[in-house]
Amino acid sequence: MSTSISTSFVTIFDAEVKQAYQEDRKLAGTTRERAGVQGNTYKFNKLGSGVANLHIAQSDVTPLNLTHTQATATMSDYNAAEYSDIFTSGKVLFDERAELVKALSMAIGRRMDQLVIDALDGAGTSLTVSNDIGGTDTNLNVDKVLSAKKLLDAQGVPAEDRYFLCHANNMASFLDETDVKSFDFNTSKALAVGTVDSFLGFKFIMMGDRDEGGLARDGSLDRTCLAWHKNACGLAMNMDRKTEINYVAEKASFLVNSMFSAGAVGIDTNGIVEITCRES
Repeated sequence: MSTSISTSFVTIFDAEVKQAYQEDRKLAGTTRERAGVQGNTYKFNKLGSGVANLHIAQSDVTPLNLTHTQATATMSDYNAAEYSDIFTSGKVLFDERAELVKALSMAIGRRMDQLVIDALDGAGTSLTVSNDIGGTDTNLNVDKVLSAKKLLDAQGVPAEDRYFLCHANNMASFLDETDVKSFDFNTSKALAVGTVDSFLGFKFIMMGDRDEGGLARDGSLDRTCLAWHKNACGLAMNMDRKTEINYVAEKASFLVNSMFSAGAVGIDTNGIVEITCRES
């Protein structure tokens, strides 16, 4: 039995995991991202707004006196490891390799998503939509999405790059809304595809239950959905995802280990909305 793997094979396998990981990350591209960070923290800058002043000839220029604040993302190390004997044969079957690639990439992608979810949920925004919007103790509905839009609009948040994250249970309720499922109000054919891609200016993202936490539900069956602008949250990485394959004699197997180091933080609470939905 061979216990060595060529460097070229490890490189190919690593590239396959990376490609699959990029596809499995649901929240990729929904935040400000910084790669190649040095050190254990990264500070995302937030520049305040100012008001242009009327200029009077021969008078001193009045500066805007913009406020500069920072939000710090702290790096944490993560790995997704699995012992496998699929490399012990002379020729690794593609299907077996693809299954291992998928398992590792999905684990990494889910963890990266959870960093963003936790940052958004922990940002402490004052912009909230209660579960009594559109009725008493309601699940996700058009009125709640419209309320989230109004809150962001009132803060002057740009209309582009807005995202809405909900659970599969919330999406099922949303799809039952007349304004969503009827061709008289919506041409997106939501019922045909089984989900909503965009609505009221939000790009919708749906996820199910996740061992990492996902969108948590409390004892009252209330789940908090999230709406945000891309610049309201930041994700920093000081070690991008990489994969190592090493033979462990004690296990008589290869240890396949994908790892990364990253951290996320809410940058601007005025660009984050929490929407409470009561599930049945």
